[in-house]
This record gives sequence, C-alpha cells and structure tokens, in this order.
Amino acid sequence: MVENSSDIVDENSWTNVDIVRALKNFASSYTISKTLTEKAALEFAEKNGINLVTVIPTWIHGPFITPQIPGSVRSSMEMILGHQNYNMSYPPYVPFVHVDDVTNAHIFLLEKYSNAKGRYICSAVEITREKLAEFLLTRYPEFQKQINEYTWASSEEVKCPRFSSKKLLETGFKYKHGLEEMYDGAIECCKQRSIL
Repeated sequence: MVENSSDIVDENSWTNVDIVRALKNFASSYTISKTLTEKAALEFAEKNGINLVTVIPTWIHGPFITPQIPGSVRSSMEMILGHQNYNMSYPPYVPFVHVDDVTNAHIFLLEKYSNAKGRYICSAVEITREKLAEFLLTRYPEFQKQINEYTWASSEEVKCPRFSSKKLLETGFKYKHGLEEMYDGAIECCKQRSIL
C-alpha cells in the first residue's frame, strides 16, 4: 500500500491511495483522507513559505480518556478483545507508539528542535504478531483463553515494510514507553469502562 517499494517506510514514503481505494475495507476512507489531507497541507505550506511539521504515528496505544475505546487502541487490543463486530488482521510486523510519546514528539519538535521541517515518523516498537501473542500470554495470563482462541483474519502472508523513526530519533527525541506501559494503560482503561 506504500508508494515506494522499499522494505523500510520512511518520511519519503506515501500511502498509495489507489490501492487503498481498491481494497474497500473498513479503514479505507480514513486512510485516504489522512493521506490526501497531509499532502495538501504540505503543498500549501511550501507554496506559502510556511514551515509545516507533521508527526506520523503508527498504531497509537495506551491509556485513553474517551468513553469508548479509540480505533487504534481497539486494533491493538484485538487479541484480548477478540473480533467484536469486525475482523481485523495484524500485519506480520505490528508497529506501536504510546499516546504520551506521540504527544511528547509534537511538543519536542515544536519547542526543542528549531530545525524541525517536514514529516516525522513516530514508531517506538515493532514486534511480530507471533511475538506479540507470546508477550501478551506471559504478561496477562488472565487473558490466555482469548489470546489462544484468537484467529488471524487472513492466513495469506503479505510483504510488510518496517517503519523507520530514524529522522525523529536523530533530533535527540527519545521514546519513554514500551509495550508494557501501552498494554497496562489500555487494559486498565478498558476495565474502568467495563470493556474488559
């Protein structure tokens, strides 16, 4: 779905909206609108001499303040929550970033890094879906039944690029949260809202 054919997705990579449009899945309109909006905003900024910085997070995960579970947290929790009303497929490598790290990246680029320009990928952790299942089984044995019964939405293996946060990390930004904090926070919020 990415326009360059590299195994690494960096700031020069863009979602291929024609491929996404053809897929017609539940996230197509969201993905297309985000891609076209970012391109239009960057083009407008360049034409008008504005230094626009965009932060492109991968799956934002962690605690949430909304009454309902946000989409990316819901996707991240799929192995624990199961297929509730839709069938999501984990890619071979699942990229995550804690909601606080996304917020901190925005603040860092605004306040601390005066040379910020263009796009910055914000992705703290990449893990295979199999290793993710192992992590969840070890850390949250109370959800063993759900995790063991989870079925992949698609058995066909697709080539999956890896996300590079190299540009963001070269600014001096540091991620503070790992999978443990992401899942601990999300699970606690789900329990508070009777989702779990």
